[in-house]
Amino acid sequence: MLRRVLILFFLIGIVTVAKAQTLFTPDGLMCDLIANGGYQSVNGYLAQPEWSKAAFLATNSVRIRNARPAFSWMLTSVKNNTMQSAYRILVADHPDSLAKNTGNMWDSRKVLSPRSNAVLYFGKPLRAHTLYYWKVMVWDKNSAQSAFSEPAAFFTDTLLADYATTQYPLQKTDQFPERFSVSDTMVFADFGKAAFGQLKLELTGTGTRDTVEVHLGEAITAWGTINRRPGGTIRYQRYRLPLRPGTHTYYVNIRKDARNTGPQAVLMPGYIGEVLPFRYCELRKYGQPMEETQIVRTAVNYPFDETAASFHSSDSILNQVWDMCYYTMKATSFAGIFVDGDRERIPYEADAYINQLGYYAADREYTLARASQEYLLHHATWPTEWILQSVLMAYNDYLYTGDSRSARHFYNDLKAKLLMPLEMPNGLISTRTGKQNPALMKAIHFNGGLLRDIVDWPHTGILGLAKSEGGETDGFVFRDYNAVVNAYYYKALRDMQSIAATLNRDADAKLFETKADKLKDDYRKQFWDRKQRVFMDAPDTLHASLHTNMFALAFGLVEDRYKDDVASFIRSRGMACSVYGSQFLMDAVYDGNDEAYGLQLLTSTADRSWYNMIREGSTMAMEAWGNKYKPNQDWNHAWGAVPINIISRKLMGIEPLTPGWEVYRIKPQTSSLQFAIITVPTIKGKIIAQYEKKEEDFLMTLTLPANATAQVVLPAAFARGRFEVYLGEERIKPVKKNGEYIVTIAGGGAYKLSVGPR
Repeated sequence: MLRRVLILFFLIGIVTVAKAQTLFTPDGLMCDLIANGGYQSVNGYLAQPEWSKAAFLATNSVRIRNARPAFSWMLTSVKNNTMQSAYRILVADHPDSLAKNTGNMWDSRKVLSPRSNAVLYFGKPLRAHTLYYWKVMVWDKNSAQSAFSEPAAFFTDTLLADYATTQYPLQKTDQFPERFSVSDTMVFADFGKAAFGQLKLELTGTGTRDTVEVHLGEAITAWGTINRRPGGTIRYQRYRLPLRPGTHTYYVNIRKDARNTGPQAVLMPGYIGEVLPFRYCELRKYGQPMEETQIVRTAVNYPFDETAASFHSSDSILNQVWDMCYYTMKATSFAGIFVDGDRERIPYEADAYINQLGYYAADREYTLARASQEYLLHHATWPTEWILQSVLMAYNDYLYTGDSRSARHFYNDLKAKLLMPLEMPNGLISTRTGKQNPALMKAIHFNGGLLRDIVDWPHTGILGLAKSEGGETDGFVFRDYNAVVNAYYYKALRDMQSIAATLNRDADAKLFETKADKLKDDYRKQFWDRKQRVFMDAPDTLHASLHTNMFALAFGLVEDRYKDDVASFIRSRGMACSVYGSQFLMDAVYDGNDEAYGLQLLTSTADRSWYNMIREGSTMAMEAWGNKYKPNQDWNHAWGAVPINIISRKLMGIEPLTPGWEVYRIKPQTSSLQFAIITVPTIKGKIIAQYEKKEEDFLMTLTLPANATAQVVLPAAFARGRFEVYLGEERIKPVKKNGEYIVTIAGGGAYKLSVGPR
């Protein structure tokens, strides 16, 4: 009898464990932030992966470059409140070993830790040009054990470094026209959106010295033909294509541009070839019948997961703006590093900062942003503020990935980017008081003479702007002590303080904290005008610009009691900044809880708006609000795509609070929107948030990743009255903190949260 009972208990235990294993499982595996370690392509086209050394060496493949790579994974669960308590990683050099649950290269054993981001390899030394396999299992907070994940693979590079960022090769995709027509005078193809690409044509020659004219462009005229004189750096090119007798496939050899293939430009790799941004194609002097399948645009971009992010709302203009900015993230990745568009193809810190935030909102992919930020550490550009932005980008990288290796490796470079040698006795930094010297330029890797303050771009009287045209600085008064530069200095000190603390650089963390605390006091003393209740551009001027005040508010320099005053001044100035400056304007507006004004700016149809870019004909974000605001502008500038990160981070309110999304915030600021739904990719997994207004109630439907904690901030409108909150069917009491009501949800899952008046 006892034996039967023991057998019964044993069988129940097996069923219980099996059931537990199906409730949660690790997936979304990444090695060195690469989700597809088996990626292989031939001349840019995806190839079926072959699991052999020869195949990886013969193709454009992913090559892990670190001697000690880092592993990350998501935790998918069918039940709420799932948190990881431990993990076990196996790494093997043969799939059969892994199938037998043998990690002959590394078996971490059971490690008691909730960590699922950037877990470092501690196995046997990895060999170059070797294929490895790995998988992971986890335990939840109740010690229930998952099954092992599906195995993943990675292939090592020729040389393995202490630290190096791995990247994907660039990818080609063949596309047919969305609109196609043939007339007596021309063949016309519209691919729907512009892309950086190439052209393939299937044409038939009659043997009588046929020559076809090929026209490619980004813009069209009012008559529906390609604009041959689009202005600025909006692209148009013409080619003459001699035909051979018979039917053949022709490849249009895109000409190199002298400016964007110069010494400082990022060049296209040989396996891809030169590209041109174009949407439209015209064929002239071709008299044969033609089908749309005979004209193919080959688009080039960094590998991109189009299922990772989405957004839709009750406002059609907001939806169009999101779509344009989202597509911009994909299309402008053509160089494999964030560049400033097609005119120069040079990385700039300001472009990369906005591109970084936008890309995080568009894809669960971090290597492109990291490689761009690291490149700029050693290829600095001339504006003072942009040097400081390198620190902001490094902190964002750590915040969104939880992987501190890049910051650790480049710590001294980042510390130099603080520009502390420019600090004066009054606590402020200045580029105009004789402090710049060769030692500083060498430390920040700048070879272009002296740094200059920029505030915004362009300035008055340059790049085709007449002296009577105001540029984009809102009349900012440049003096020795620049309020915008010092706001950046403050933000960089705070971010560097966090990085130093993470890396156990305690003395440095204390130094940066002390400097930041002092700078906050000095900044307020030097720039605050008590009478006007706004910040001045400099201590020796009474001029107050939008920029000075929006940067102060966005970077945390405004005292709480004066935030309404500063916000009011910001509203009074409108969109008196460039598309670059709008990043910090929108951050300031939403951080000041001015959600109605934020939505007004995002959905504006004025000339200085994102909708105007669509209206003028671009399918990617422009370099400026419109052609008249920057006569040499281009139509493919990712720094103009600010709304994608603002909608994700601020309007829908989803952003990390601690590194690696361990704790994140959901703070809706949807103003008058009746409905909105978003999918936000994170290193922990997707966050899906749907907000809906029903009469006086606000409804939130949330799908949250496991092994992370959400702090849901109730809409500000309810903080001023009596209300009640339900989580599912249960009435709950939120916690009040700093004037906000917060509901904490740990461990992810599916939730319905409703808020309404009592």
